[in-house]
Amino acid sequence: MKKFVLTTFALLFVMASALKAQINTSADTPLRVIAIFAHPDDADSKMGATAAMMAEMGHEVKFLSLTNGDAGHHEKGGGALARIRRAEAEEAGKRLGLKEYEVFDNHDAELLPDLHIRMDVIRAIRDWNADVVLGLRPNDYHPDHRNAGKLVIDASYMVIVPNVAPDTPPLRNNPVFFYMQDRFSKPNPFSHDVVVGIDSHIETKLAGLDAHTSQMYEWLPWTSHRLDEVPEDPDERLEWLRQRWIGREMSDEQRAGLEKWYGSQRAAQFKYAESFEIAEYGRYPTEDELRMIFPMLGN
Repeated sequence: MKKFVLTTFALLFVMASALKAQINTSADTPLRVIAIFAHPDDADSKMGATAAMMAEMGHEVKFLSLTNGDAGHHEKGGGALARIRRAEAEEAGKRLGLKEYEVFDNHDAELLPDLHIRMDVIRAIRDWNADVVLGLRPNDYHPDHRNAGKLVIDASYMVIVPNVAPDTPPLRNNPVFFYMQDRFSKPNPFSHDVVVGIDSHIETKLAGLDAHTSQMYEWLPWTSHRLDEVPEDPDERLEWLRQRWIGREMSDEQRAGLEKWYGSQRAAQFKYAESFEIAEYGRYPTEDELRMIFPMLGN
């Protein structure tokens, strides 16, 4: 009798742990992940491969751009550019296997951490019933990036408060919040808490970036005075993009993060990786929860 009671208790404990591990969704449904950022293409460059892997492994992944990107070009602009960038984002989402790629209609280069946009972010996280939220760190070269990061962090915790944005039901639990990788060191350098080896999906990431024609082959090369280097042939252009965006050196810190999650032998096999920092303002995950969120990590 005691053995039966203990076995039943153990089973219930495992079931409860599984439900808790899903954070907001039930254990028999896909984990729901939302990345929130400033411009169409931000998350694609920072976590495109990880997002594709998550989607392939069963998570429901959404990208949300808080501006429409209508200032990000040297020749085009306004509503015409916003339509182009929305179409590019939609195509990139298809190539990455995302469930949804939404673009808010706020002006590029004018994003502020205003209360009404914070409420929109809170509603978006709730509507997605998010288990996991990824954002930008609020220290960055671009004011839109900084303010997008602040908006996401300001929404953390508030997503469970019923009297905030009461027209949208609150989440039961605060999601796990992560920062996407950046290279900035002041006031604090990025912490490579979770590092994902992405070699298997580097071509998928490249295809997602390739969908953002106005950015990858026009605007960004223009800002760096390299527009004349962009090939006209689509295949040559894709190879140029690979060399420009994919073939970057992995830092010692990122390599150490790979070794933590995959072990030194397997980590040494990776050429490419994407990193994530755990934000202190959301739910702090256990290692088991981290492996559930990132099921591609080594055991």
